[in-house]
Amino acid sequence: MQKVYQIIERLFGVVRPLIDDYGCADLEGAALFMTVQRKTTGLEFDDVVTTSAAKQIAESVRGAILEGRLKVDERLPSEDELAVRFKVSRPTIREALKRLAAQHLIRSRRGPAGGNFVTAPTAVDAAFSLANMTTLMVAVGHISLDDMATARLELESVCCRLACQQRTQADLDAMNVEIGLQKKSALTDEEFCAADVRFHRALVNAGGNAVMKFLMHSVVEALQPISNMVIYRVRERQAIVSYHKRILAAVEERDEEAAVKALADLVAYTQDSYRESFARRTA
Repeated sequence: MQKVYQIIERLFGVVRPLIDDYGCADLEGAALFMTVQRKTTGLEFDDVVTTSAAKQIAESVRGAILEGRLKVDERLPSEDELAVRFKVSRPTIREALKRLAAQHLIRSRRGPAGGNFVTAPTAVDAAFSLANMTTLMVAVGHISLDDMATARLELESVCCRLACQQRTQADLDAMNVEIGLQKKSALTDEEFCAADVRFHRALVNAGGNAVMKFLMHSVVEALQPISNMVIYRVRERQAIVSYHKRILAAVEERDEEAAVKALADLVAYTQDSYRESFARRTA
């Protein structure tokens, strides 16, 4: 489990600076404001410094939401009012509101009773943001293929053990359906990859742990498709199917060690395929 914690810590350590740069879901809510504060209802209208004013305003509003000073469905002041109170231009306010909307913290409504309203991000929203950020981290080189394989093995091994303990017949059926599809020779590469993702999603879901489902979303929905894109020309479909069948059989028998071993063999096969793929490209 210590390896799992280290991987999670590393992941979020890299995500934090990227979040600041790209304005995605803020993980820290750092207080970057000057000390002069004036309260109007639940929102504090701080005097912000000129650099990254939109970011600071978004963090101020986010802080008010997290602390409960702004409630879900509460209407924010208008753009003009916010511009006056924060002493910035309307374009700066619009940029701040865009950041908040990207974090699923506000929603816009048109019409006479319209405006910007506080909303609560769902678990799906948060997982989607994490998957997108993970994809970005791979694209800019912050996550290597070896990182991907290590994270997948450590995190999904936990899911294998949980699945052995918690699985239902419906979980087994869901995994079996995807294996049946993967056996069809007429399946396109894209369809095979989609079935592969769904198999591992079903495995994670079988564990019944909400935190692991959230963390594994970035592995299953982001890293695994990237992995498939790298190796699809060199891998053998039947090899993937055989590993999936071993995992399913172990989960059905509630054999944790066998499930983890089958997963480890699958990840090792994937790593070998990485090397073969890159060797072909450089030949």
